[in-house]
Amino acid sequence: MSVKRVTHKALEKLQSKAQKTLQRSLDQHVKLAVTGFSGSGKTAFITALVKHLTTQANSQNLPFFDVIREQRLIACKQVPQKALDIPTFDYATASAHLMQTPPSWPPSTERINTLTLALKFQSRSGLRQHIANDHTLHLELIDYPGEWLMDLPLLNMTYEQWSRAQLDILSTPAYDTYCAAFLSALNQFDASVAINMAELDELSALYQSTLIQLKKHTKVAQLQPGRMLIPGDLAGAPIIQFFPLLTHGQYLDESQYKQLESRFEAYKKQVVMPFYKDHFCAFDRQLVLVDILGALNDGPATLAQTKLALKETVGMFQHGKSGLLQRLFKPKIDKVLFAVNKCDAVALPEQDNLTRLLHELLCEQENELKFSGVTVDTMTISSVKSCQSKQVNESGKTLHCVYGRPLSEPEYITYLPPEPPEHVLSASQWPQEGFNFLSFYPLPAYQGQLEHIRLDHTLQFLIGDKLT
Repeated sequence: MSVKRVTHKALEKLQSKAQKTLQRSLDQHVKLAVTGFSGSGKTAFITALVKHLTTQANSQNLPFFDVIREQRLIACKQVPQKALDIPTFDYATASAHLMQTPPSWPPSTERINTLTLALKFQSRSGLRQHIANDHTLHLELIDYPGEWLMDLPLLNMTYEQWSRAQLDILSTPAYDTYCAAFLSALNQFDASVAINMAELDELSALYQSTLIQLKKHTKVAQLQPGRMLIPGDLAGAPIIQFFPLLTHGQYLDESQYKQLESRFEAYKKQVVMPFYKDHFCAFDRQLVLVDILGALNDGPATLAQTKLALKETVGMFQHGKSGLLQRLFKPKIDKVLFAVNKCDAVALPEQDNLTRLLHELLCEQENELKFSGVTVDTMTISSVKSCQSKQVNESGKTLHCVYGRPLSEPEYITYLPPEPPEHVLSASQWPQEGFNFLSFYPLPAYQGQLEHIRLDHTLQFLIGDKLT
């Protein structure tokens, strides 16, 4: 065998290996942060995303998602996840709730789950189309309790700062019905005396009951610690049994105050910090789902709290322009979409008001993100439709209504929802009767197909550039 022939074979082998390496490097992995407080619709969004990409990926259903409109998406399927220590998102159960007759919403998430989708597609431009016929984008999604997300701002707080912030919320007159008993007991509590475990346990239980009532009857986001609401394997552990205190002067190490402070610091170090490091430090893209309608129903105090909670929580993520080396070694979120979810509960002509309202709530955060090189957008969506738009003529006037089945009703109704404001109202501008936006069950899946509003716009913004 000649040297020339050996060299040629070796060169062919080297070229083949190089091509495979390049193909592997061009296969992409995007970690998407689906962010939102409790009740914002994270689980339903992830379920709908999987359903539409795996069984409803056609240009009639997702016309504004380029890879589908251009018929370049070959197929999408769920693949084994890399994080073997995290439970897999239970898509089968969640989708069964939406597909059953009558349909219902998937149960709220009570633990961390993850899911990875592989989208096989054809490239239309750039280097990739000359390397191989098809390519794969791995899209990793994480679902988690919204209550746990709200714990992230604790990492930047001392016990005294946290206590002051929580007591400001609990003292809001709008929440007096749910907080009065705890605040009354707190006024009788002496934080300077020696540790009394029975007393600490009793007041911790009362504080926990207060948080549970606030979650049940309001849309307040800043209910901390989140593990008091969904404790997981920490149920009954002293590390989550603390509550806010008014501070006065210095306290001895053996005092009740120091005991509560030590529990607060341990909670930050042993619960919140690992949760943050393990699950919130390596995202590439971010979707922030916001339940504006629920906040409007509660009133101006809750809307103000929602604005503050969004500011504090979004600030905990790593945002910025992300180059190749940064994506490999220190990823940052370079695209953020803020979305009002469940927009179909509002009459079609007024849905843009929700976008403008959300934009005003987030204008400071949007400006900061854009300054850091992040691409930002705001829109209204419904990942799973629950209402149909319906026009009703009454006395010669056209009324823009919605048709659906409210959670509080056994039958479908035609309903004229209130008009949402397009900017933040002052207390004096707030309607005297308040707002009353109804919550609805999901619409039935006609012939096994879910309906959505702007899910295709959402996908195009978040990952469209990764599928060119």
